[in-house]
Amino acid sequence: MPRLRLAESSLLFVGLAFCTRVAGALSGPAQAPISTPSIFAPVSRPAVVIDAYAWLVVAVCGVIFVLVAGLLCFALLRFRLRGDDDGREPPQVYGSNPLELAWTLIPLITVFLLSLVSIRVVGELQLETRPPDWMPVTVVGHQWWWELHYPELGITTANELHVPVSDPASPRPTFLNLQSQDVIHSFWIPQLAGKMDVVPGRQNHVWVEPARTGVYVGQCAEYCGTQHANMLLRVVVHTPEDFERWARGQQRQAVSEASVAEGRDLFLRTACVSCHTVRGTPAAGRVGPDLTHLMSRATLGAGALRNDAANLNAWIQSPDHFKPGVHMPAMGLQDAEINLVAGFLATLK
Repeated sequence: MPRLRLAESSLLFVGLAFCTRVAGALSGPAQAPISTPSIFAPVSRPAVVIDAYAWLVVAVCGVIFVLVAGLLCFALLRFRLRGDDDGREPPQVYGSNPLELAWTLIPLITVFLLSLVSIRVVGELQLETRPPDWMPVTVVGHQWWWELHYPELGITTANELHVPVSDPASPRPTFLNLQSQDVIHSFWIPQLAGKMDVVPGRQNHVWVEPARTGVYVGQCAEYCGTQHANMLLRVVVHTPEDFERWARGQQRQAVSEASVAEGRDLFLRTACVSCHTVRGTPAAGRVGPDLTHLMSRATLGAGALRNDAANLNAWIQSPDHFKPGVHMPAMGLQDAEINLVAGFLATLK
């Protein structure tokens, strides 16, 4: 059952906004503008439902606070000690059935009504009935990156979730099956959906139905180790035509230029192939991200670096320098060899 941890969402907002600014800087001028992640600017139906529920709870609690604080202030002012008081204890009233009934029934009714609303919200977020044209995506959390599988499209990528925009007249939600490869993570894209834990040995679910194109930033929201803060996820919401174009590009096998054949051969001779997959080559590792279309992504290391040729070269040389604790080791290659491998990977678009 989704856990609407609204208080935690508010506390994490500041940190996530900072991460977004970092990701925006990494995106480069050619990328689409990134929306600042805010639970108060929902663009997807689950996020809209959570936002409305949050404001309802805030409004109810605000009314209760004003009433209680107002009565307290009234009592403090009305019955304060005055200069002409003789110091004797005023008459005491022991019990009042109407008052006791009121402060028992009113909280019970308030909690009961909020419970009904909560049940309705949770039921709406579950959305057990899949509408036509829904798209499944499997999201696997790793330390510290996201693996994404599109089973119906035969696509595997990393750290960038691409989904089509949903037309309210013909909804097309994306359902995410959440799994973990190692420890507990938490999947959270504030503008698209609420947080959902990603637990080893268990499959949780969340769905998004974005109504506006753009790039939205998500974040692992459960401390999962040294580089938890650098486990960002970019969500790119396309028009239907752009999404189909992206999907066709991702379905192609890797095509490298003849000029980088030496780098390709060197890559296939190193331990890189034990961890990474490059479709169309013998490389079929499953430990690290699929590199088949590496250069179609905006960042390296789940937001650690902007993805360009210079940073790719530096990342291969020393991943731990940019993301301390990362599981990818430095391969110990000479500078000339690093340039060859980076040259090959830079052609994987």
